[in-house]
Amino acid sequence: MKKLDTAQMSRRSFLKICGFGAAAAGLGLVGCGGSGSTAATTEAASSAATASYDPVTLRVAFMPNLGSAATLYAAIDQGYFDEVGITVEPSQFDAGPAEIAAMQSGDIDLAQIGHGAHALCIEGQAKIFAFDQLSKADSVVANKSHGIEKASDLKGKTIAFASGTSSEVILNYVLKDAGLTTDDVTLVEMKVDGMTTALISGQIDAAATWSPNTVTLEQQLGDDYLVLGNNTDYSDKVAFPGSFVCLPEYADKNAEILERFAAALDKGKVYRAANIDACAKLLADKLGLPEDTLLQSTDEGDWQGSADAIGHTDTIMGYYKAQQQVFIDNGRIEAEVPVTDYVLEDVITAGDKLFETIK
Repeated sequence: MKKLDTAQMSRRSFLKICGFGAAAAGLGLVGCGGSGSTAATTEAASSAATASYDPVTLRVAFMPNLGSAATLYAAIDQGYFDEVGITVEPSQFDAGPAEIAAMQSGDIDLAQIGHGAHALCIEGQAKIFAFDQLSKADSVVANKSHGIEKASDLKGKTIAFASGTSSEVILNYVLKDAGLTTDDVTLVEMKVDGMTTALISGQIDAAATWSPNTVTLEQQLGDDYLVLGNNTDYSDKVAFPGSFVCLPEYADKNAEILERFAAALDKGKVYRAANIDACAKLLADKLGLPEDTLLQSTDEGDWQGSADAIGHTDTIMGYYKAQQQVFIDNGRIEAEVPVTDYVLEDVITAGDKLFETIK
């Protein structure tokens, strides 16, 4: 390998595999307008709920895309964290590994990570306490004008990727399916924003990236934009979940806080599933991102599947077991690790039960 040193899943098919069967059809819409409740009643209920919890402020890391930030910001905006006595101070990062490093240095308390960083959880660096969503956001894309019509044409080409993230994972799958290895291409380590600029300007031939960068690339490259592979191409084999995580020592001391946080996230997931366009507009406003780009990336996650999985811990644990197979297949993890070693099953279950009392 030459490396330059430069700066859906189908929910129905996977739930069938996991034995989930009928989804939690009785979930009601939470936090939406037109509920018939008066503002005074809502405020009183919120105050009563908050009064029963010790207040806590949490510094929470996220990445600036719908898959990472939509649940968090929906729950903040709708007051769901307030209901359980939590004040959230959000902090923006470029990728999951950097978020976990920030937790280890004491700069943040919790983080939302994408698929690739879950390998660090399997290795014991962090614990998963809340399932967020199954991603459809990752793609390997190419500039057709560089002589690329199919994945096998990547041989000898320069590809940008972000190591340790879902960018690297999806690239490995696409190369393997094309009969290629990393030795057949030139890899350039880049942040995802840098990939976008480099591919548009013609400095590289392809990039392993994620939404909403893929939306920008499609807009700018036009007819030369080519998707060579994405998450949905492998949904019959593996899962690509995003999750909220904390350090193991934090989990040991703060299970009750994590349960509250997870319950508020559950309300956020239900709201997100019913109001994904509103979530896109909210993030555009809060993070200074192009609204039209976010609105075009609203299909990057299985939002309804996340809401339906609330209260079905066995199904969620099945997602993580399937996800671990990704890392085993590509050699990132050498041997299978019990999912319960790094996923806080009890916290997920308790958070879902609390959600039922506050929804």
